Amino acid sequence: MKNKVMLTAAVTGAGETTDKNPHVPVTPKEIAESAIASAKAGATVAHIHARDPKTGGISHNIDHYREIVDRIRESETDVVINITSGGGGDFIPSLATPAAGGDGTDMQTPAERHQPVGELLPEMCTLDCGSTNFGNMIYLSPTDWLREQAKLIQESGVKPELECFDTGHIRFAKQLIQEGLIDGDPMFQFCLGIPWGAEADTETMLYMKNRLPDNAHWSAFGIGRMQMPMTAQAAMLGGNVRVGLEDNLYLKKGVMARNDQLVEKAVTMLHNQGLEPMTPQEAREQFNLRSPHKGGA
Repeated sequence: MKNKVMLTAAVTGAGETTDKNPHVPVTPKEIAESAIASAKAGATVAHIHARDPKTGGISHNIDHYREIVDRIRESETDVVINITSGGGGDFIPSLATPAAGGDGTDMQTPAERHQPVGELLPEMCTLDCGSTNFGNMIYLSPTDWLREQAKLIQESGVKPELECFDTGHIRFAKQLIQEGLIDGDPMFQFCLGIPWGAEADTETMLYMKNRLPDNAHWSAFGIGRMQMPMTAQAAMLGGNVRVGLEDNLYLKKGVMARNDQLVEKAVTMLHNQGLEPMTPQEAREQFNLRSPHKGGA
């Protein structure tokens, strides 16, 4: 696997992007089709959020997730499925109701955040390793909640991807490992450029990389115009990469992207560095992922 890179397509996310780019998939059918198209373009992994088909906003409905996963699994195109376990963590500060939060606050318990992962058993899921200021919103993920989530993920046999939006998140992810809540070689992901977390630049990526356990695998992504520069930088430093409409809406200045186009651009970038995207099966073997078949280990 020396010249192989795991390439993730984050196909939709949960942000307010559907009115900015018409190619952002919304319905379960659209999300599944976009994941399949991304896999055909060279993606190893499809990172999945569900959206409300009527509003385009975030959905926690297990049936939406189930339809997405079933459509992908029933297709003739193989791809590793990675479901978000971020769930409801959005806290909107309000001076009128400071304890309850303002309009748009959306909070779930660790068990509720884990439900799509626990019921659908993808090969991978994300685990956001701390709270973060997202613009004027606060994403809340307290440490004891994360311990509970990590244990639920561990019991399910799904591989967690430890999402680090700032350097302190790496410290806590290593604490989870020390406490025995993460099995096997850990997988980290550096989420760069999000206001107000870690910067999307080489210095920050190296800082984070240099603080990982010796047996760790890692990936990184940047948002917006930094998506492709961070893709190239992560690949050069021996990491895995992520692109997709969750993080960036443009193929180039003024041109709206599709997910498969962003994947194709990333594949070309990898080829220019003498690298190839892993196949889904290669990733399963390399990272010891559970079988994609229901009931697999």
